[in-house]
This record gives sequence, structure tokens and C-alpha cells, in this order.
Amino acid sequence: MDTKKNSIQDYFTILWIATRLGFTSFGGPVAHLGYFHEEYVRRKKWLDEKAYADLVALCQFLPGPASSQVGMGVGIIRGGVIGGILAFIGFTLPSVIVLIFFALALHQFSFYDASFIHGLKIVAVAVVAHAIIGMGSKLAPDLPRKAIALLAVVVMLVWQTTLTQVIIILAAALIGVFFFQKQEKEETVNLNLQLSKKTAIISISLFFLLLLLLPLANQVSDWQWLAMFDSFYRSGALVFGGGHVVLPLLEQEFVPTGWISEQEFLAGYGAAQAVPGPLFTFAAYLGTVIAGVPGGLLATFAIFLPAFLLIIGTLPFWNSLRQMPSIRGALISVNAAVIGLLIAAFYQPIWTSTIIEAKDFILAAILFSLLAFWKLPSWVIVIIGLIGGILLPYLPI
Repeated sequence: MDTKKNSIQDYFTILWIATRLGFTSFGGPVAHLGYFHEEYVRRKKWLDEKAYADLVALCQFLPGPASSQVGMGVGIIRGGVIGGILAFIGFTLPSVIVLIFFALALHQFSFYDASFIHGLKIVAVAVVAHAIIGMGSKLAPDLPRKAIALLAVVVMLVWQTTLTQVIIILAAALIGVFFFQKQEKEETVNLNLQLSKKTAIISISLFFLLLLLLPLANQVSDWQWLAMFDSFYRSGALVFGGGHVVLPLLEQEFVPTGWISEQEFLAGYGAAQAVPGPLFTFAAYLGTVIAGVPGGLLATFAIFLPAFLLIIGTLPFWNSLRQMPSIRGALISVNAAVIGLLIAAFYQPIWTSTIIEAKDFILAAILFSLLAFWKLPSWVIVIIGLIGGILLPYLPI
């Protein structure tokens, strides 16, 4: 499988650096990519600039949490599959632990109606609004792509089912194949991979096998753990655009079915803004609310497994794939549809269940302005949101 042997020291270094990044990487996927660039390209020089840019491009193309996949990819390039696993564990574990403890505390003390929880929900409003504006300017810059985003909003809000997001993404990809093909060739770089094509084929086959068989198995079984694994795996496998976009998928999977209340869902989503590392670790909170600590660990494994299988399965073939005009065209259109899905999620359930009074809107506007214009880090926004939530009931508005 690997073309060279790695020492225990190499593996420890991968784990140590990823863990340090997991404790300090606040600010969401774009910020994570900046932290990775500083650490892996500038300081450690594990990749050069072009190799890192190619890896980021691949992970933006794949479904799943792009920044987490970049971290996994760096680990794989440096230390093979084991290196990828260690990089994932280090970057993910800190936020998983915090969110599991938050879910346990929320359940133990039942403070769902506490004012600071409402403050966390308002934080979510500001953060998602900021993400929509930032991503929208890059992924839907022209009228055709804005039209795709608008159509995605309408369909997502009118037809709210667990399959709607998947259908929107597939339809957008088909539109992109016909209307957004880019003919120019891109310069490529040969990544020094410790990964065979045989391993890649096995990994990508397993990805599709699980995606096909888990729902079928769930249909003939009433085992809750299988149902949880299927829901989280499907959410991780079919979401494009990163952590914010997984919100509508997870909300559709767990709130209408009664596994978790909308109040619990939004409280956890707000809390997820307060921790460093990938937003996909929100799954750890959901799993813990549903089935305790084992549920949190299962949910984390299930939602990240597709990302890991995909990065292993595509890295050896990326250079040839990215030269296909149809692939690039599909990606352009899917990214535009992602903006529409974000807007739909922003309205329902985030806005409709959070911004009830004028003072809620005022706090959301303040938090958004501090985040977007004053460029305060997200952890500061969370603290201000918590304090603001506590003070809101006392404001004479």
C-alpha cells in the first residue's frame, strides 16, 4: 500500500500538529485552510504551494467537510492511510469532546429555555448569514448561477423531504455538465502519494456500497443504531459546501422524525460555533442527545467516514479527473446550488425559530456586523452572543 515506511516519530508528529490545530482553529472552513497553509506549507514544508492548491481544489470538489478532507489529505500524503487517520483524529477530537459534554450538560440540567441558549441561536443566525454572503460572492457571481441558487431555495422550501437536497444537487450537476463546461486546461502537479490505486479503488467502492446498502438494510431493520449510522453516513456523503450546508440535511433527518427537538437542534448548532475544528462535529452533539456518549462517537464516525473514503479513493486519480470539462462544469453548477441550500436553511429553521422580536434582530445585526465588518474571531462573537442572550430579557423593547 505505502511506498515508504514511516517511523513512530513521523506518526506522532502528524498527530501532534493536527491536535494543536484542532484546539486552535476557530473561524470555519476558510479559516481552517489558512491555518493548514501556515502550518503545513510555510512552516513544515510538507507540501509546496501548487500541491496544496491542488489538494484544496480536490476537497472543494468532493462532498463532505472540505477543510477536514484537506487535513486528512495532508496526513495521507505525509504518512499514508495511517497518517490520514491520525490527522483526522487530532483535528476532530477536541471539538467532539466539548460538544459531547455540552449535550450531556444540556440533557442533565434541561436548560433549553435558558436565555444564553437563545443567544447561541442568534449567533447561528449571524454566522450562517456571513457564510452565505461570503460563499455566494464566490460561488454564484453571475446571473446564471444566481438563478440556480434561487431555484434551489424555492424547491428546498416548497418540497421539504429528506431527498430534496440530493435531487437538487444531482439536477444542478446535470445542468453544469451541459451549460458550464470550461475548456481551458489547468496546470497540474504530481502529489507524492503513499497510496496505491488499488487501495483507492477499494475505498471508493466501499463508499458507494455503504451509500447503497445502508438505506436498504435500514428499511428491513428496526435497530436504532443502524438507523443512526445510515442517517449520519448519508448526510456526510451527500452534502456539498461544508459544515453549514449539512444543517438542512441533518435537520430533515432528525427533527421531523422526533429523534431530537428543533430547540435541541438549534441549541447545539449555536454551541458548535463556539468550538474550534470542523463544524461537522455537530454530529457528536446530535448523537449524544439521541443515544448518549456511544451515540455521539458513532455519529462522529459515521458522518466523517464518507469524507475519508472519498479522499483516499480520489487522490490518486485527481490529476486526470480535474481535466474533464464535464466534471468542472458540474462542480460550478453544484456550488451555485449549495448557496441556495444555505439560504433555505438560513430561513427554515434558523431564522423562523430564532428571530421572534425586534431585540433578537438587533442582537443578530450587531453580531453579524462585528463578524463581517470588524472581523472579530468567531469565538469572540460566541461570547458576545451568550452575554447578549442573557441580557435580552431585561431590555425594554
